[in-house]
Amino acid sequence: MHFTPTSSSWLNLVERFFPRSTDQIVSGSFASVKELADKILTYLADRNQNPKRYVWNAKGEEILKIQRARDAMMQSQAAV
Repeated sequence: MHFTPTSSSWLNLVERFFPRSTDQIVSGSFASVKELADKILTYLADRNQNPKRYVWNAKGEEILKIQRARDAMMQSQAAV
């Protein structure tokens, strides 16, 4: 059984951010590390000019299924 903790959901947003930003930033080669760093900072500044807030759609009761996960874990341990 695989259980993803609710607290890791923010990590999913981070993991989606990096490929998108990489696609937009690294569109060629760079002559120096400073040039790449400047491009990253410019991308972040532009992105922050028009931020989009993430709004959770699920209710807390739907997300927090801790007891169900504990029950499943206890059942799997009992079976061993």
